[in-house]
Amino acid sequence: QLVESGGGSVQSGGSLKLSCEASGYTYSRFCMGWYRQSPGQEREGVAALDSDGKHSLTDSVKGRFQVSKDNAKDIFYLQMNSLKPEDTAMYYCAVGLYVAPGACPVAVVDNLNARGQGTLVTVSD
Repeated sequence: QLVESGGGSVQSGGSLKLSCEASGYTYSRFCMGWYRQSPGQEREGVAALDSDGKHSLTDSVKGRFQVSKDNAKDIFYLQMNSLKPEDTAMYYCAVGLYVAPGACPVAVVDNLNARGQGTLVTVSD
């Protein structure tokens, strides 16, 4: 089960930190991350973190977002800084088995087999 929290409404330039509590997963090799979807838009992988600690970010959030994991608590995070109106979306966390070499790419995140219910992020001008 994945449970997201931390969404909300902020003004442009503000920050939010999303959390995802992941319970019941015992993958030895995994990819976990975040994807987002705005109304009428395709799902977009935003950030990914694999079991080796390698991370990936989509180009539009590089330098602004950071993905991390608290191993002791099985919680992973998306720190979002310098938010822009175009970041407005429902954000979902996901986790799944990933055994391919190299860092798991953001493009796979929205196809991972376990996903949360989403948390809404709204950024206003």
